[in-house]
Amino acid sequence: MKKLFLSAAVAMSSLAFAQQFGIKGGMNVSSISKDGGLSDTESKIGFNAGVFLNAPLAANFSIQPEVLYNDLGSKVTYGQNDQNSYSTNLGYISVPVMFQYNATPQFYLEAGPQFSFLVNANSKLKDGSNNTTVTDWTQTAKDNLNTFDFGVGIGAGYYFTPQLGLTARYAAGVTKIGKNDNAFGRPYSESKNNNFQVGLAYKFGK
Repeated sequence: MKKLFLSAAVAMSSLAFAQQFGIKGGMNVSSISKDGGLSDTESKIGFNAGVFLNAPLAANFSIQPEVLYNDLGSKVTYGQNDQNSYSTNLGYISVPVMFQYNATPQFYLEAGPQFSFLVNANSKLKDGSNNTTVTDWTQTAKDNLNTFDFGVGIGAGYYFTPQLGLTARYAAGVTKIGKNDNAFGRPYSESKNNNFQVGLAYKFGK
């Protein structure tokens, strides 16, 4: 029994010692499914940045919780020469919890849930002919959007060195972003966030 407890203590100490803290950041290509009932929605380019902790669970498996700022949303263009635009910008603090399979010391696959909390939102209709804001639904957007968003992510990564790696992930929204059928000028109660992100990750230590 003593040997069992000793072995468990050694294993736990090894796992704690092997944990690595890091930072990451990159580009988001986001969209909103069923974007207010509009079929000509364009993807929005944004960014993500934050921190992570990578901890081994077994020889080839690890868990990586993260805290990120995610710049999401979508854009719709219309009118002659598509000069007018309706843009939605959503800022979330996201907490992905990724379970990673380390296929090699450099390459991994991952999947897991993502919990996001809305911290800012704005939605504007602009006239491109004179670059003026025709309608600003920002306050309505804040009032009519759900503050919590749940999604599922899948991705992969490759570390060129023990510290520096390239990451890619797709996060699909599970919950709906709008509270009702008349959110900031469009019916967003059936809409969900979708996001593809690519970037760099840096682990501190060896």
